Amino acid sequence: MAEITAALVKELREKTGAGMMDCKKALTETDGDLEGAVDWLRTKGLSAAEKKAGRIASEGLIGISIDGATGAIVEVNAETDFVARNEDFQKFVQTTADLARASGGDLDTLKSTAYPGGERSVEEELTHMIATIGENMSLRRVQIVEAKKGILASYVHNALTPSLGKIGVLVALESEADTEKLATPGKQIAMHVAAAKPLAISQNDLDQAVVEREREVLAEQARESGKPEEIIEKMLEGRMRKYYEEVCLLDQTFVIDGETKISTVLETAAKDAGGSVSVSDFGLFVLGEGIEKKEEDFAAEVAAAAGN
Repeated sequence: MAEITAALVKELREKTGAGMMDCKKALTETDGDLEGAVDWLRTKGLSAAEKKAGRIASEGLIGISIDGATGAIVEVNAETDFVARNEDFQKFVQTTADLARASGGDLDTLKSTAYPGGERSVEEELTHMIATIGENMSLRRVQIVEAKKGILASYVHNALTPSLGKIGVLVALESEADTEKLATPGKQIAMHVAAAKPLAISQNDLDQAVVEREREVLAEQARESGKPEEIIEKMLEGRMRKYYEEVCLLDQTFVIDGETKISTVLETAAKDAGGSVSVSDFGLFVLGEGIEKKEEDFAAEVAAAAGN
């Protein structure tokens, strides 16, 4: 039996938002397996991990750059939202996004790329900005999206400029049809991606390990009902279908009309454009996604500043 330490219980509590005793019981039931304990809490309906994981917890900007059928998305983080409104910071993010198109999507390659107007690399320029502005920053990630034949659509949410904001999306629409007729559906699908946040284009594109884990959790939840196994299997089928509708772009309901499946939206676009239309790739960056913001006691901070 693995030792269930206070540190392990604390880590699980911070990860899931569940109560201390529930976390201890979950770790006991799973022999100290942290991820197994997360799943155990989920099956009991005690975990708030999914809600907590989606919180925006860092500042900075998402930058997008498109040249023809090639586009790049970058995320540059800073400590406060004030920096995002700094013109020098905005210029750095946009220039970095422009340079990112030639990086192949590799973060280290992008960091070592020569920054225009001097002898510094991108990483060295960022270090210079940290010293100049006086706030810690980081170039966190980069993604390249390309359309072989068709168009590259984009959308920036909470935009400070047309290509800088809090959420950035690129969608590659592949088609031999009239690209001018793809502009509107492309933009709408990019907006949908920003709102619905799919994990993959289709069920086949999902990580099968993630799918199996979800299936196991949902199956265990179904068994908690105490119903016969054949009923549980039908319940599981329905819950997995709902899961796919939540995470797969083609299965999602179009946020703009609240009724049509994205797969149907593409079929309609194909009829209007005069040729088949498909999504070959997409990129979605949400500022600060997956980073927890340090919790501040504002009252204590004011009291400290006042010398109390």
